[in-house]
Amino acid sequence: MKTAYSEQTGKEMYQNLGKLFYAVAMADRAVHISELEKLKSAVRENWLEVDDIEDDYGTDAAFQIEIVFDWLLEYEKSSKESYEEFKTFYKDHQRAFSPKMKQLITRTAHSIAASFAGKNKSELIILAKLDLLLKSDEQDL
Repeated sequence: MKTAYSEQTGKEMYQNLGKLFYAVAMADRAVHISELEKLKSAVRENWLEVDDIEDDYGTDAAFQIEIVFDWLLEYEKSSKESYEEFKTFYKDHQRAFSPKMKQLITRTAHSIAASFAGKNKSELIILAKLDLLLKSDEQDL
């Protein structure tokens, strides 16, 4: 499948999506098992089909989403720091994010946030920031 980004950018994109989805799950300072399960099912059901990029081991690069999420969880990184890292990557690579990909990002983030007792205030705030970020380039480009 033809993509608007290089293989290296694709790998970095998936790693940064792991940071974003971690930031959403960790917005309330706790990652619940249902949020982790929702992430894993979203990767398998949606993200594996996005492109044909593989990591250095021949595995679909979309699994980098889970790997980075798990690493951040293990090292208890903050939601804010993880979100800011995604934001920086996004701003540096806006053209790599197609409208379809932005919809998938939004859908995945919302499903993670809603997976444990609905969306709380902290999650709503980060989802609103994400929505503004993903729409910001539409005026800038």
